[in-house]
Amino acid sequence: MDDRDVGNFVFNTVKGLRFGWDSVLAHSEEIIKILGPRLLIISDPGLSKIGLYKPLVDNLINRGTEVRIFNQVEQDPTLRNLEMAIDSGAGFLATGILGFGGGSPMDVAKLTALVLGSGENIESIWGVNKVKGPRLPLILVPTTAGTGSEVTPVSIITVENREKRGVSSAVIIPDLAILDPSLTMDLPPTITATTGIDAMVHAIEAFTSKNQNNNLLSQNLAVEALALLGNSIVSAVKSPKSDRVSRSNMLYGSMLAGISFANSPVAGVHALAYPLGGKYKVSHGLSNALLLPHLIRFNMHVPATKEAYGKLAGIIFPVLENMDDLDQRVKSFAEEFITLSKHLNLPTRLRELNIPEKACREMAKEAMKQERLLVNNPKTITAADAEKIYKAAW
Repeated sequence: MDDRDVGNFVFNTVKGLRFGWDSVLAHSEEIIKILGPRLLIISDPGLSKIGLYKPLVDNLINRGTEVRIFNQVEQDPTLRNLEMAIDSGAGFLATGILGFGGGSPMDVAKLTALVLGSGENIESIWGVNKVKGPRLPLILVPTTAGTGSEVTPVSIITVENREKRGVSSAVIIPDLAILDPSLTMDLPPTITATTGIDAMVHAIEAFTSKNQNNNLLSQNLAVEALALLGNSIVSAVKSPKSDRVSRSNMLYGSMLAGISFANSPVAGVHALAYPLGGKYKVSHGLSNALLLPHLIRFNMHVPATKEAYGKLAGIIFPVLENMDDLDQRVKSFAEEFITLSKHLNLPTRLRELNIPEKACREMAKEAMKQERLLVNNPKTITAADAEKIYKAAW
């Protein structure tokens, strides 16, 4: 029997979802209807090189739509990178924005749509619920199964001194998210692995978030996401082009995790991950994978969180399901993530990425700037705590 209290909560999510193989082309008419006659596609150089969005562009042009492509989004996009996208859309007089790619293009697309629609100054909207709007019509198409950005109210941009800042507002949740598993079939194994663990971290942190809006709906979505992701990540990485079911499950699980943490925000793992990305260009998913086991060990000293980890442990790793000793189950939960990373051929130590041990103190100071995330962590993290966590991961 589930005796959790439903309580009071607020829940925001994307207005429309379309999921299925080849669904992007199938919904091209709807894309035009929502975004209008002058459409700016925001993507990255890698997707441009392989022509992943070309069939969509050709289809839209054949239907009489004017299309401009901004394909210069960087990994961990900078403020200047965002401004370039905004300038491209402004010069084109775009009537709508389509973000096509991983988390970086989708995050840039969100803020491009906002600034072009409202004229707001980026410097005035960092943080939570500071956006006024309106924005231009916005559609997001993910090509990785991990960030969940297509269904979240968050956009992350790298500013001065390689600090990552976030905008969090329901205003930038898109009008439509189109999830097409076929677009993920050619993802390299490493990206499949790191983005997949990123999605798992989203669900774990949403389930255990100290945020007052942590709610039963988010928790249920997180559990479903973790069951799918845990069961599919190895096969998606090891048999990427033959296992359509695993690819679908990864994309669907990532979306569920995104909806979950959009309403029960992430916490310490993400706060400590951002300096790794900002300072050392470690991918966001890998940063999360490196830190997650150590945050589990840190947070398990909160009794309710230990109970929560104990529940999730058996969902992700069935081998732990019947382990009666809760302390040992949670410790094994952390260890299983390290084992999973090794099995997926990912580094498990910061030193493997040539990050010096002396960097731990400076990264800890940087992590303390992520107040919007730290407040959601089950256990308060001080700068000294963060330094110890980094050193444990080193």
